[in-house]
Amino acid sequence: MRMIYRTVFMGTSDFSVSILEELARQYPVAGVITQADKPAGRGKRLTSPPVKRKAEELSLPIIQPEKLKSPEVMEQLQNWQPDFIVVAAYGKILRQNILDLPRFGCINVHASYLPRWRGASPIQAAILNGDDSTGVTIMVMDPGVDTGPILAREKVSIHPTDDSITLSDKLARVGGKLLISTLDGYLSGSLAPFPQEEDGATYAAMIQKEDGILDFSRPAVELERKVRAFIDWPGATMSFQGQPLNIRKTRVVTGKGLPGNRFVVDRFPCVNTIDGGLMLLEVKPAGRNWMNGADFLRGTRDW
Repeated sequence: MRMIYRTVFMGTSDFSVSILEELARQYPVAGVITQADKPAGRGKRLTSPPVKRKAEELSLPIIQPEKLKSPEVMEQLQNWQPDFIVVAAYGKILRQNILDLPRFGCINVHASYLPRWRGASPIQAAILNGDDSTGVTIMVMDPGVDTGPILAREKVSIHPTDDSITLSDKLARVGGKLLISTLDGYLSGSLAPFPQEEDGATYAAMIQKEDGILDFSRPAVELERKVRAFIDWPGATMSFQGQPLNIRKTRVVTGKGLPGNRFVVDRFPCVNTIDGGLMLLEVKPAGRNWMNGADFLRGTRDW
């Protein structure tokens, strides 16, 4: 007879949604902790995080604390009485009192093949650095940043056209299934975590808004990866006629002229870099919708 274990889920982003769905199919989820609603879009309308919307759909209790260290958070967790807590892209650091609360600890579903790309933005880091694969790791959390012992991990290939959205979707599907296949063994005591190796450890720092600005003194292949990595946030941009031009799809072409020189190939706008050119396949001028690069060029002067 299978033991019944209660859990609490902590997550925020789209990546977290698939993990929550898989978890809720197999275990009683006593509650969900996610980040607060935030303004989004042109109108800065208050928007719920994806995990909140999924938790409401599943009729699960939700709290959205501004700070995890508030006494109310610990009181709620104690009332929920979780045997273990699952964390997936929650976005805040857990204090020791939370890590120590459940008897089986806190289990993290991390979107990389640890120890490569510990930290806040592992999916974007893998694309930015041209990795041909990444993965998902199920680990028992400790006070460090993604340094806890590993329960399971699985590699996932990165396709040359993958962006942070498509890769996140692939990793989330793998992560949800890997979590469920791992939990039974861990909770029954037949699967023991093993320490992470430090050899090959890398860190993916938190992304800042200004990171999306394209620097044409860098190689075109690097900028093409940046566009794919930052498609969701903060987005890739360049300055054109004193306004930001948003870019979400590009292709590397043969360069022409000095870095920053603008030219045209096959009716598409291109910008030269220190090594090669960057063709702008899909762009969004200030105050307008996304459009094909060729359509943008037809309505633009002085490219």
